[in-house]
Amino acid sequence: MQRSLSNRHIQLIAIGGAIGTGLFMGSGKTISLAGPSIIFVYMIIGFMLFFVMRAMGELLLSNLNYKSFIDFSADLLGPMAGYFMGWTYWFCWIVTGIADVIAISGYTQFWFPNVPLWLPALGCVALLLSLNLITVKMFGELEFWFAMIKIVAICALVCTGLYMVVTAYQSPVGHTASLGNLWNDGGMFPHGVMGFFAGFQIAVFAFVGIELAGTTAAETKNPERNLPRAINSIPLRIIMFYVFALIAILAVTPWRDVVADKSPFVELFMLAGLPAAAGIINFVVLTSAASSANSGVFSTSRMLYGLALEGDAPGKFKHLSRRAVPSNGLIFSCICLLAGALVIYLIPNLMEAFTLITTVSATLFMFVWSMILLSYLAYRKNRAHLHLASRYKMPGGKVMVWVCLTFFAFILVLLALEDDTRQARYVVPGWFVLLALAYRSIVRNKQRIALRACKADL
Repeated sequence: MQRSLSNRHIQLIAIGGAIGTGLFMGSGKTISLAGPSIIFVYMIIGFMLFFVMRAMGELLLSNLNYKSFIDFSADLLGPMAGYFMGWTYWFCWIVTGIADVIAISGYTQFWFPNVPLWLPALGCVALLLSLNLITVKMFGELEFWFAMIKIVAICALVCTGLYMVVTAYQSPVGHTASLGNLWNDGGMFPHGVMGFFAGFQIAVFAFVGIELAGTTAAETKNPERNLPRAINSIPLRIIMFYVFALIAILAVTPWRDVVADKSPFVELFMLAGLPAAAGIINFVVLTSAASSANSGVFSTSRMLYGLALEGDAPGKFKHLSRRAVPSNGLIFSCICLLAGALVIYLIPNLMEAFTLITTVSATLFMFVWSMILLSYLAYRKNRAHLHLASRYKMPGGKVMVWVCLTFFAFILVLLALEDDTRQARYVVPGWFVLLALAYRSIVRNKQRIALRACKADL
């Protein structure tokens, strides 16, 4: 827990968080649901999350003793809020990590079809654990290069698409690459308003991890300079890595020809005549999943450390290694990731399991984002002097907080419209019931400890 991350680390971590696996894995399905209007879907979600990040940035910089979301939510909303925030964020990344580890195992079958699925899963988790145990700077280096691979892949896609449009490239099936493909077949909203809304259900998962810059704030050199830089560049990243990539795909491949269960990234490179497209994109998607799993391992260990300091998790998670790494939290989270692979046995259909897991993850992340916004409202009410003195005020203030909260409530309603996403609504309430029961036990234990301490003083 030292400030070992430099500006290049925090910038690339923030970029990597903004480019989720949902862009590579889920963009085909979102295009089939919403058509070209999916471009506006990603822009709207990115716009809303920018304000969440600005609220988080102002809160973290208002008190440099805040190490993570747990600290400011517990301070501003009370210890129960910090408890729910910390454990839910931990569970968010465990659920996401389970999906990533399963996906990584599947991707390795492309090169090693005869290797048992459990072996690459075990190897991936063991590698991430060992590297994160070394030093926090190693985490920064891993994320730096993982993010760099994603950036290069998307830039290559945008440049390839632009070249094909400029040269009016004609595909083997007779389609001509042109910007007109965005509106020539049924317009920008071919499935109407409901099709447009359907795109939000999957697209929101692509932004999971965008708040990761906040969890690295405690270990960033010069947070007053580096954190605002990372947050302020979010709009440019959204345009570059989501909007331009989707425009390139839709200009080259008419939206009706985009297959829901295939990566449109692969299809575009295949149309460009790149023989190794499948292998290259498979490698990119694998590293993207590894990046997400790496972020999960890092984040969950820090959440457990913060919870343990507050007495909301076992005291063993407070232990730091000689390199100032919360090693016990790292090990416990990695064990949970491996145990989570059992999901694939409970739900044989991999795509069905992945949809359920990612929907649960997205729903829980929206809870975390909402708690950040509610913490900001409490900060504005009870710490008005800090807001007035802040050099990094959230634009729009309380008005934009309510706009974002309304937007998240709208997304939850949309998730209930489809069968494959509705199932998550039965899982999430169960998690909060479990947390509430555990919290009662923790409070009673704290009261007993306080009572014993009182009697000892007497």
